[in-house]
Amino acid sequence: MFTGLIECEGIITRVERIQGGMRLEVYAPEFGRDMAIGDSISVDGACLTVTKFIRGAFLADVAEETLAVTTLGQLSQGAHVNLERALRFSDRLGGHIVTGHVDGVGTLVNRRPAGNSTVYQFRAPKSVLPYVAPKGSVAVDGISLTVAQVVPEGFTAAVVPHTEETTTLADKPISSPVNMEADMLAKYVRRTVAQYMGRPEPAPASQEPRGRLGDMLGGISEGG
Repeated sequence: MFTGLIECEGIITRVERIQGGMRLEVYAPEFGRDMAIGDSISVDGACLTVTKFIRGAFLADVAEETLAVTTLGQLSQGAHVNLERALRFSDRLGGHIVTGHVDGVGTLVNRRPAGNSTVYQFRAPKSVLPYVAPKGSVAVDGISLTVAQVVPEGFTAAVVPHTEETTTLADKPISSPVNMEADMLAKYVRRTVAQYMGRPEPAPASQEPRGRLGDMLGGISEGG
């Protein structure tokens, strides 16, 4: 479990294709003093397990399923990634509850300055969009963002300078793919409403259908 508050950026120092997936080596010396083999870590919003430590870096294996539904398969040596260690029960929950299970890949559409912050616009996949509501939370590349406005096919979020300085957002080119995870509480609400109304439960995100219930609930979210 994570909060979406990024602790630091890591650097991909090695990408190795292995049978059944991929192995990443991520340089993050700050984490070596307070992590152990088997710990969970969020890498650009995807929950991975530490398998080894090498000279200030950690290794993690990425399964084919994770490669299929996230942007991790596009990483190359030298790329920067957002990192967060798993939440302790004694920690403050400054962001929102993030599981590290990516729901789909969206796109950075635009960014523009707005006072002392920057407004980012994202296109969201159908597996995420029905759960997006103004003032709600969405994890983008592992970063907890508050939705400012729901727009056609996506949403906007105001990002403060501190977040831009400590994450990869500011350096990400327009049209870049981003990992997205919808708010877990919103998922439970949608499922509960579906059961209460006697409708079939929403299908898994990978199928992304838009049935009558999905359209109705999506319309509620998209309309604010």
